[in-house]
Amino acid sequence: QVQLVESGGGLVQAGGSLTLSCAASGNTATIIYMAWYRQAPGKERLMVATLSNDADSSVRYDDSVKGRFVISRGDTYNTVNLQMNMLQPDDTAVYYCKARSRNQAYWGRGTQVTVSS
Repeated sequence: QVQLVESGGGLVQAGGSLTLSCAASGNTATIIYMAWYRQAPGKERLMVATLSNDADSSVRYDDSVKGRFVISRGDTYNTVNLQMNMLQPDDTAVYYCKARSRNQAYWGRGTQVTVSS
């Protein structure tokens, strides 16, 4: 089992920045990649960014956040951050951390990000 805890959400004005952090614990050796998703009210949960756990540490972004968001490892190997810049009201959502092993997906409880216009 893997446990995920997100932090760093909050309220910010349009054009501002926030950094989210996700700390993984438990059987972290099984993790293939970690990712951030978001879910706006009344909408489906969508991928924002992914970071693989292989030697390449390859990243992938949704087109809506390219050039504004950066996913990276935190101070410890099992922490993943999401630096969000130039935030817009459309970025308002609950942001979820996800970890994927070969056989299972794990989710955090989410952290609210609200961007005011």
